[in-house]
Amino acid sequence: MIKIPPYLRKGDTIGIVCPSGFMPIEKAQTCIRVLGEWGYQVKIGKTLGNQYHYFSGTDEERLDDLQQMLDDTQIKAILCGRGGYGMSRIIDLLDFRAFKKNPKWIIGYSDITLLHGHLFTQLKTASLHSPMAAAFNDGEYENEYIQSLRKILKGGSYKYRSAVHPFNQLGNASGELVGGNLSLLAHMTGSRSAFDFKKKILFIEDIGEYIYNVDRMMIQLERNNIFKDLSGLIIGGFTDMKDTVIPFGATITEVIHERVKKYPYPICFDFPVSHTRENYPLKVGVKHELKVGKGGAVLADSGWVMAYSR
Repeated sequence: MIKIPPYLRKGDTIGIVCPSGFMPIEKAQTCIRVLGEWGYQVKIGKTLGNQYHYFSGTDEERLDDLQQMLDDTQIKAILCGRGGYGMSRIIDLLDFRAFKKNPKWIIGYSDITLLHGHLFTQLKTASLHSPMAAAFNDGEYENEYIQSLRKILKGGSYKYRSAVHPFNQLGNASGELVGGNLSLLAHMTGSRSAFDFKKKILFIEDIGEYIYNVDRMMIQLERNNIFKDLSGLIIGGFTDMKDTVIPFGATITEVIHERVKKYPYPICFDFPVSHTRENYPLKVGVKHELKVGKGGAVLADSGWVMAYSR
C-alpha cells in the first residue's frame, strides 16, 4: 500500500530547496509571498540562490540541504525551486530513515522525476509531480494549475480533462499513477529508483529534445517492456522539440504514436502536464481512473472517485 503523506494545515511549514540546477532567489520571491498568503510558513534552504557552476551548490551542499529538509519534523512539505539536472548525483546518498517515520509531500517535476520514482519504489510513498517555484511568477499563481496545487495541499481531490485528439485510443483504465519526464524515465531504467510499471497508468512529458532522441528513448522503454503491461498511458506536452539538419521525417506526436499504437489500453495525447504553464499537479503513486472517450479524456484521483461514488 502506498503511504499518503499528511495534508497541510494553516501554519504548517513548507521548505523550498534546489536539489538540482541553480535558481536565483529573486525568481522564488513571488512563490514565497503567495505561500504565506495561503497560510503557510516558509523555510528557505541554503541552495536557493546559491550557485556552483550549473548547480545550486556542490553535490555535498545540495545533499546536505535536502537531507535537512527531509529530517526536519517541522517541515510538512518540500517544494523544489526548479529541476534541471543533478538529482541522480545525490539520490543514493540520501538517508530516508527520518522521512519514513514522518513522510511529507515532495513537490516538483522534470529532474525531480527521479526522486518521485525513488519515493514510490523504495519508500512506497506518494509525492506530487507539480509546478515549482518559478511557476508562480508574473501573476501565474492565479491560474488553474497553481490553484489546483493549493487545493491538493489542503487535501483536495481533482478531476482533469483534456481535449479530443486524433491519436487517442478509447477506453477506461484504473491504476496507480506513475511517470514524469521521459528523459529521466529513460535515465532511471534499470536502477533501484525506477518505477514499477505493471498495471499502472503512465504519464510522460519532455522539453527541448531532438525528435530522434525521443524516438530512441521510447524504444528504450519499449525494449524494457515498460509499455507492455500498463493499464493506461497519458502523453503530456513535448515542447520546444528540435530537428536535425536532415529532418527526422516525422512530428514528435507521430514518433510517439508509432511506438504505442499497438497496445490495447486507453491512450490520451496532449494532456496538460508539461514544462509550460499547462501543468496540472498529479499525485504520483496514488490510484487514478483514466477515461478516454469520443469527447476527450478525463483523469481523476481516487479521492474524487470515492467522493463521486458515495
